[in-house]
Amino acid sequence: MTKRMHSESNLSLPIRGRGAAGWILVCAALVTLLATAAPDFSVLPSIFDGTLGDKQPGAEVNTAEFRAALADSKSVVLDARPYAEFAVSHVPGALSVAAKPGSSGALYVADVNDVLRKVPDRARQLVLYCNGLHCGRSRRFALELIQAGYTHVRRYQLGIPAWRALGGVTQVEKEALVSLWSRDRSAVLVDAREPSPGHAALRGAKSIPLAESTAAKDDGRLPMEDHNTRIFVVGSSGAQARAVAEAIVRDAFHNVAYFDGGVADLPELFTR
Repeated sequence: MTKRMHSESNLSLPIRGRGAAGWILVCAALVTLLATAAPDFSVLPSIFDGTLGDKQPGAEVNTAEFRAALADSKSVVLDARPYAEFAVSHVPGALSVAAKPGSSGALYVADVNDVLRKVPDRARQLVLYCNGLHCGRSRRFALELIQAGYTHVRRYQLGIPAWRALGGVTQVEKEALVSLWSRDRSAVLVDAREPSPGHAALRGAKSIPLAESTAAKDDGRLPMEDHNTRIFVVGSSGAQARAVAEAIVRDAFHNVAYFDGGVADLPELFTR
């Protein structure tokens, strides 16, 4: 007991003034150490700007750079996946590339010759994407493009998963939309048109015009029990469908694809 009291007394000596200057120096040193050891979150990359740094062929771009490439007429964004996957959902503005002859499902590679036909200028800026971190399709395709003489090849290796997670909508092609709507009983079809007696009715569709996109979360038109549900959006035009699709994404649904044509192009979906 005596030993313990003596120890506590020694610990309190600097506070009473004995060696106070030394104690202040120790505290200052600790503050400096903690400040230098703590990460500076203001300079760390966010997920919006993240890349993998995987050192594979074709430099990586982050999400902001990928969005800029989509808006830049001097850049061409290429989907490195098979057409069947492209048709189900792809980044709006991306081009599909035919399969390399003899390509297998496991080691799929897009065909450089198809790119040479579509983009003959080998100095054009190309940006590739596929199915995310562990997808080798864009890596293999980048290598073949570089070997063919393309000098500005980059990869958005975060791919479709990160694009969706960060609020990007996808686009669905007609044949995939018609097929999936007939087979996927869990999917939701959204009619983005303003209600009108003159509109052709779409089989099983939920009417959600832009002004009602948030209200649709509360009244059962959107699947609140499963935010992973596949949602297709169609409208009078692709622009109308995209606007509603983007509004639905902002309400925390991420598996959302819009059709870039109009309802008139989808007679297969009309109520008979």
